[in-house]
Amino acid sequence: MQAEHLSAVDQACWEGAIRHLYEDATTFSATGPRAHEDWRADVLAVMARAVPDPRGWAGLDDTANERSQEHPDFPFCRPAFRDDPSRPLTPADIGERLHEINRASAENLLLALTDGSCTLRNLERFTESFDELRDMARTILARYGDRFTCYTNVTVGARKDDTLDFGASHWGYIPMTFYWEDAGLVIVSDTEVGLFWTFAC
Repeated sequence: MQAEHLSAVDQACWEGAIRHLYEDATTFSATGPRAHEDWRADVLAVMARAVPDPRGWAGLDDTANERSQEHPDFPFCRPAFRDDPSRPLTPADIGERLHEINRASAENLLLALTDGSCTLRNLERFTESFDELRDMARTILARYGDRFTCYTNVTVGARKDDTLDFGASHWGYIPMTFYWEDAGLVIVSDTEVGLFWTFAC
């Protein structure tokens, strides 16, 4: 992506891309500030809705009605204790369940997260071309500048070179929520942390 496009992303374009891509998915997308040297602590703050979007831009939260004062980070949990929501995720849990991927994989993952099953076949329901949809994914990423790292809990198709292979016959993930399936992307820049997650009940 060209640098001028990276710097030109604005609120309307960014929010429009998120609404269009994820309007039919059960999703959580939110961004919070980088307030800690350990970005995993910032991820937990976003999961708990404990911090506002630093720019006031709107994400999506289809799980909002299922939250409670006791469990503001629902549906995120320690998967080994899904029957005990009093055990929240820790920074160590975040580190154990996420692995780094490259930017091209992050673009494709944002598109695969548009519905359940985490596959690029989800794009068949859109009228736009793949290139047009990919540009929307790049618009989402552009908010975080030109220097960021990306992490995911998606495991099947992951290669040692930080690439996700969406040509794999099936997909897998390391669970991080109460839902039957969940797949997500974490974007970490020097100033912000973005989360994009899709759930299947």
